[in-house]
Amino acid sequence: MLPYCPLLIMITLDKISKKIAGRVLFEDVSVTFSNGCRYGLTGPNGAGKSTLFKIIVKLEEATSGNVVVPEKIGFLKQNIEDYKNSTVLDTVIMGNVRLWKAFAEREALYEGEMTDAVGLRLGELEEIIGEENGYTAESDAEILLEGIGIERNYYPELMKTIPTDRQFRVLLCQALFGKPKALLLDEPTNHLDLSSIGWLEEFLKNYGGTLIVISHDRHFLNTITTHIADIDYETLIIYPGNYDDMLVVKTSLRERTEMENKAKEKKIAQLKEFVAKFGAGTRASQVQSRVREIQRLQPQELKKSNIQRPYIRFYPPERQPGQVVLKAEEIGKEYVKNHPIIGHFSLEIHRGDKIAVIGNNGQGKTTLLKMLAQKLLPDTGSISLGHQVKIGYFPQSHHDVLDKHSTGTLFDWLKNIRPGIYDNDVRSVLGKLLFTGDDAFKSIAALSGGETARLILASLMLDEPNFLLLDEPNNHLDLEAVSALAWGLEEYKGTAILATHDRELINQFAKKLILFENGKIRVFDGTLDELSKT
Repeated sequence: MLPYCPLLIMITLDKISKKIAGRVLFEDVSVTFSNGCRYGLTGPNGAGKSTLFKIIVKLEEATSGNVVVPEKIGFLKQNIEDYKNSTVLDTVIMGNVRLWKAFAEREALYEGEMTDAVGLRLGELEEIIGEENGYTAESDAEILLEGIGIERNYYPELMKTIPTDRQFRVLLCQALFGKPKALLLDEPTNHLDLSSIGWLEEFLKNYGGTLIVISHDRHFLNTITTHIADIDYETLIIYPGNYDDMLVVKTSLRERTEMENKAKEKKIAQLKEFVAKFGAGTRASQVQSRVREIQRLQPQELKKSNIQRPYIRFYPPERQPGQVVLKAEEIGKEYVKNHPIIGHFSLEIHRGDKIAVIGNNGQGKTTLLKMLAQKLLPDTGSISLGHQVKIGYFPQSHHDVLDKHSTGTLFDWLKNIRPGIYDNDVRSVLGKLLFTGDDAFKSIAALSGGETARLILASLMLDEPNFLLLDEPNNHLDLEAVSALAWGLEEYKGTAILATHDRELINQFAKKLILFENGKIRVFDGTLDELSKT
């Protein structure tokens, strides 16, 4: 059954076009986003998803066309620096611009001289504050903060004093605050753990306005969306259903059109043969009929899809390690004295293990992976590698392996991964990760987050480790790249440990779990689906 949405339209795009540096992102797009519907905005990195968001909220101008939007829109911002001197609670309340302006003006008036005009204006401001539920604003903000996993002791603190991942969560609460008529969320699950993602899913499923969301989390999109708005072929097409439904319909429509074109081309070839054979003879009327038929049968022009899927496959060396790849005995780590983030944890990893590390943020997942990767020494206990183990490490912070201020090129950096490697081998792996032509000589400093992630994956493909340790490698990747990564890990013949909040990726890859929960770590010998049944 197709999802039902009320006919009330909240966002309308009328013949919207956008060109950047001569490249067409989308052209003459006319679509409507209806109240009560939840749209996933999809397309590969660089397709124009974030640009379209900025056009809708008037942060960027379209090349041509018009946008009609409701007065109150919740928009997930990324500019945490702008709020560094605001408290956490105030930052959330700023999501309701009308209310926040009323609060600010009221405070300024109370600091000045009280006159009849000031008193009259204060009365008007109190009406606005009442209309915008300002008297419950703090408690409403606290409900959002609690749901998204922000600790109460952070609420009165300045934004710049709390962890960066918490700051981004606060901006998500800001977008949700004040009952906006429409919500535009760009990668809202970034910086969220599994429990916070679950809370957000329930919040959005109960949201009654118009939702448009960009996400690389396939499970999240499949859970919350009623429609998919897909940017491809230089346009935007809305499909009913979730992301998986869209893929089926889109693929079948493309295949059907291609088959119809082939059938038309075959028929046209037959008709042209008839015209060539009898064009100069006595069958002129039949020839003209065939000519008209050729004109009618012209194949539908198919624009090239801008979707590109990288090829990710990790090749461990022929010489395999022993049965035990790594052994950790009673390891512990603390950054604040008497407050261990990991305490007395033991683990034995066997050849061929595929393990996912899951748990809430801030509990020590990255610390554990750094210690297992030999990038951080434990304070207590010991870690020993098995015979002939070669580690490949993907850090959560790309800066740990890449100097983003470097003037060097992608090609040069990869050449240093394996000295003596042939240039063709470097170009080959770059091509598989979608760095074609002159892209190989781009400066590392110019790379986007998604490009940086793909470059690090290319280095792991080139280095041929037999033990992969990957910390949130799917961050910044588009859906096609995450899917390729999942396939690459599934096919990998070595041993792998992956920290991620992406349930689709975990389900496809992991046969064992390391769980961070309630301040403790435990190992579960089974899949995420099996864990949910326990």
